[in-house]
Amino acid sequence: MMDLERVNAYMERVRQSEETTFPPVGGKLKSGVDLGTAYIALVVLDGEDNPVACEKQAASVLRDGVVVDYTGALSIVRELKKKLEDRLGTELLNCAIAMPAGTESSVRTHQYVAEGAGFEVTNVLDEPSAANSIYQIQNGVIVDIGGGTTGLAIVKDGKVVRTEDEPTGGTHLSLVLAGNYHVSFQEAEAIKQDYSRHREILPVVRPVVEKMASIVSRYLAGADVDAIYLCGGTCCLTGIEAIFEKETKIKTIKPADPFLVTPAGIAMKCKI
Repeated sequence: MMDLERVNAYMERVRQSEETTFPPVGGKLKSGVDLGTAYIALVVLDGEDNPVACEKQAASVLRDGVVVDYTGALSIVRELKKKLEDRLGTELLNCAIAMPAGTESSVRTHQYVAEGAGFEVTNVLDEPSAANSIYQIQNGVIVDIGGGTTGLAIVKDGKVVRTEDEPTGGTHLSLVLAGNYHVSFQEAEAIKQDYSRHREILPVVRPVVEKMASIVSRYLAGADVDAIYLCGGTCCLTGIEAIFEKETKIKTIKPADPFLVTPAGIAMKCKI
């Protein structure tokens, strides 16, 4: 099973690195660029994987894991890289990137974005595998629910043996909220991200979450899985783990802050 206390402590440090720049151990830095449907995040770790700094920005330059606005994506990554370099007082050279499972054909575009911003891409991996760099589970399934996609990775003996991806995620929750409250998509996004309203909105979005869980159940049919581990921005929704556990009949675990798990895991896999 995952050491939840360790993961929560580590991710709290990553979250703190958005406001606080921590001195790195040694001179080497590792970066992870996560091009998401709703956010682009850039996490910097030192050579011993200690969190150093993090920046993120809301974005709508991807759809279902595919870059649809190259110029916009490039501009945001350049801006985040510049902010971090100003905070650190040094140039960031190397990064890793990750793709939703099933979108490997878009690797080249993601790589062009990172390289266009001034990085050398030293590793490319799938998002659920990146998350397991943080979780370090030996057996189970990691479900990464982002803005546009829900990806899963079945882990056996510490290795990912199967990945799947479906084009459904937080964007769909926002569309349901926009229709229910008769507000714009942007207003619905703000409602979704307001933790004080999660209890109110959960019944509204429950059918979408149940659909996500049923998709995961379908992929896991016949698989010997004793636990589901959630990550990704959409999993910040309070109560989502209970819905998954009820729908899948599989124990479901979520860390306190699942949003930056994948970006931090991507940075861990940066080769320097």
